[in-house]
Amino acid sequence: MKKEMEKIVALCKRRGFIFQSSEIYGGLQGFWDYGPLGVELKRNVREAWWSDMITTHNELVAPEGAPKPFAMTGVETTIIMHPSVWKSSGHFDLFHDFMVDSKESKARFRVDHVSVAVAYASDSSPVACETYMADIGEEGLSKTKRKRLEKAITEYEKEQGIAVSETHQISVCNLMEYSKMLRDADIPATGKLEARCPETGGELTEPREFNLMFKTIIGALSGEEGTAFLRPETAQGMFVNFKNVVDSGRVKIPFGIAQIGKSFRNEITPRNYTFRSREFEQMEMEFFCHPDESFEWYKYWRDRRYNWYIKHGIAEDNLILRDHTQEELAHYSVGTADVEYAFPFMEENEYGELEGVAHRGDFDLRSHMEGKLVREGDQLVVEQNEHGQPKYKGSGKDLTYFDDQTRERFTPHVIEPAAGADRATLAFLCEAYYEDEQPDEKGNMQTRTVMRFHPKLAPVKAAVFPLIKKAGMPEVASSIYQRLKSAGVQAVYDQQGAIGRRYRRQDEIGTPFCLTVDGDTEQDNCVTLRDRDTLEQVRVYIDDVVTEVQKRLNG
Repeated sequence: MKKEMEKIVALCKRRGFIFQSSEIYGGLQGFWDYGPLGVELKRNVREAWWSDMITTHNELVAPEGAPKPFAMTGVETTIIMHPSVWKSSGHFDLFHDFMVDSKESKARFRVDHVSVAVAYASDSSPVACETYMADIGEEGLSKTKRKRLEKAITEYEKEQGIAVSETHQISVCNLMEYSKMLRDADIPATGKLEARCPETGGELTEPREFNLMFKTIIGALSGEEGTAFLRPETAQGMFVNFKNVVDSGRVKIPFGIAQIGKSFRNEITPRNYTFRSREFEQMEMEFFCHPDESFEWYKYWRDRRYNWYIKHGIAEDNLILRDHTQEELAHYSVGTADVEYAFPFMEENEYGELEGVAHRGDFDLRSHMEGKLVREGDQLVVEQNEHGQPKYKGSGKDLTYFDDQTRERFTPHVIEPAAGADRATLAFLCEAYYEDEQPDEKGNMQTRTVMRFHPKLAPVKAAVFPLIKKAGMPEVASSIYQRLKSAGVQAVYDQQGAIGRRYRRQDEIGTPFCLTVDGDTEQDNCVTLRDRDTLEQVRVYIDDVVTEVQKRLNG
């Protein structure tokens, strides 16, 4: 883990943002708890998302950039659903990763997280490779990985007694692709270096499937009859309730259904702090629209979701919007784009997915009507078993939509912005972390750690201090604190320690504004308001404190 990420993790533990689950028993890998400040931060992230998707929406007026006005509504569906939901959706058969084990250390890795850099000589034979942990999708090698590859080539030349041409080409692939390449009869195996364990350098097992869904048992039944699954995504709960929402909510296409909730995936190698966990929270929306308008809606949601992160404090330099290549697209996808962030634990110029925006066509509603679909040429058709019958039957319910204005019946297309509440929270934590030099109470320059959260996301909005614990200052400060709390402003009261140390504590948890009652308050009826980022200090009348803080929070 990089040094900056180590500092962020340490701060999160020290200040009560995030704790390891079951830590007193040694912890449980892939599971995390949110502390007093973390739960407030994550709640603010969820509320900012919900507000953007649902609360502030007006179905009579089209938002800027939208093709037309649209309706939005929310649902909350169960974590455990009927097992047939996952069979029709394809998760039961397809929701797995390939994994390999280190024969030496027994460590387990996802094959798409093990990348192999391969050098080719003029005869196109692989002559050297370097194995390392990385996310698939990188376009080339970072400086660090290129140096490691060059070292591997040098060692290979020394061992084999040959020289690799300076014009050799370098390509990057994941372990599955590399294994296939070595089995390809057109590429000689002589002279190659085998892909090794990225941690120990030892041998790896052959890739094999690993299902990611958590199994559980319903009721007193055991075996297959009582088997159910913890949901691996929240989306299916919205698809199976499509007809219920249309009938009860009287919504008309286009409209969206949004949901925030927990999902579970039995990840082979949870890693990078809360970035890849086994229990996580999703913020998803399914937008149902006419097939002829679906691509316009896809572009609208793709751009809107990218801009949401910028609006809430992510610098554009740390964010990209990446369209999937044709090879990356799921078999049902018409188009997918990922909003990706430059997390500190990644190599230079590498990004991790924050949110995916997918054009899913009519795949989902058709699946739950007809049964599990597979692609044959340009068509999605119901998969057949050995008897020529549907492998997994759908519900048989009519999930088409009838437009009473045009008198047209059709299966809506779906645009899905799917974000992770935990990943978004982690990104905002990483983006907020900042260090600078500021004088302490004695005028000596000291390193200051400050969390520069967007005011709407900050877990604490204002801190109230009496300069000293006498002369009536605590009573005035307590009164101001009560006013802020009554107005719905998340505030804290602190009278312990030197004023400089109290400022530093609030900087480290990201509090935007500090209010200090001092010796002049009795004369001018004002307090000092200090800005976290600019360190500007201004005098504000006590009666105006609540209004001033709210104005700055909403500014």
